[in-house]
Amino acid sequence: MQRAADKIFEPANAAVAQVVYALDFSHWKRVIVRDFFVGSDVVFVDRPEQVPANCVLAVWGSRPLPAPIGFGAKVLRLEDGFLRSVGLGADLIRPISWVADAQGIYYDSTRPSDLEHLLATTTFTAELVDRARQLRKRIAATGMTKYNVGGARWTAPHGAQRIILVPGQVETDASIGFGAPDEKTNLGLLRRVREVNPDAHLLYKPHPDVVAGMRAAGAGEDSAAKWCDEVVTDVPMGDLLCEVDEVHVLTSLAGFEALLRGRAVTCYGQPFYSGWGLTQDLIALPRRTRVLQIDELVAGVLILYPRYMSRRSGVQISPEQALDELLEWRERAGSDVPWWRRAFRIVLRRVVGVR
Repeated sequence: MQRAADKIFEPANAAVAQVVYALDFSHWKRVIVRDFFVGSDVVFVDRPEQVPANCVLAVWGSRPLPAPIGFGAKVLRLEDGFLRSVGLGADLIRPISWVADAQGIYYDSTRPSDLEHLLATTTFTAELVDRARQLRKRIAATGMTKYNVGGARWTAPHGAQRIILVPGQVETDASIGFGAPDEKTNLGLLRRVREVNPDAHLLYKPHPDVVAGMRAAGAGEDSAAKWCDEVVTDVPMGDLLCEVDEVHVLTSLAGFEALLRGRAVTCYGQPFYSGWGLTQDLIALPRRTRVLQIDELVAGVLILYPRYMSRRSGVQISPEQALDELLEWRERAGSDVPWWRRAFRIVLRRVVGVR
């Protein structure tokens, strides 16, 4: 008999179609797309004119749909899930979770998404909320985050009364373009946080893709040290969140990860977890009027919305089983980046470039 904690809730758009067309996916993602749409015949196409009318069409992220696209096509936008891997997507490390969204995509606050609709309308049962609570506590206790990288340790300096973390983002990412209508730079965010909190001990953590040299630093980000007390790079996000009092973000997933650990979060943009009564929001989003408890948010974001796929078997698994696999993966991988991974990054930078 399946344990209650291992139940696999059907994510949004789980039942898709007999045939799914997938437009302009890189070769390394194609295997994952086939696994994600298990039970469907996936047809990969490279040009919009190859998309037939009235089909189900999968595209990556928020990419615009060029004309011509098949008349009446149902579009599903795919993206990484929130418990992803041990290692970076920029390193082409396979994710353990993806999401599919038929209305928009979770980081695009300019329009509704399946996740926003789910959070606004779902009746969260006591069983589901309790399941989410147990999942949240286990994630926090094990230090699990999206990428699970870093091996250094950080401890709060003696006498620091209030510690604020500002996590950096890749400034060219769509989450800033579609989710931060006002401030759009890491340095701008850091300066604003410092100006409002002159006496706080301020930490800045650059995005791990930038630290790895796989994505470009933001405008003026090399001067971040002028506006904070410390720049931390190799400390695991899960460990760091346990040491700080507050997290201030544009749209970073670190804000959601901070909520899982009971930290105060201030949003200068409109991430998917803002507007539900759990964060201090400097830019309101009028569509979001419901007040959620933290475990209702967790139930929607980590249980109902994504689909998790086993690295061992390739079949769909529950978020609890995915957490088991991530913990085993992290234990085997250790905290040091192997030499061959560093060498592979050099090749990737030459082939793909740093954006």
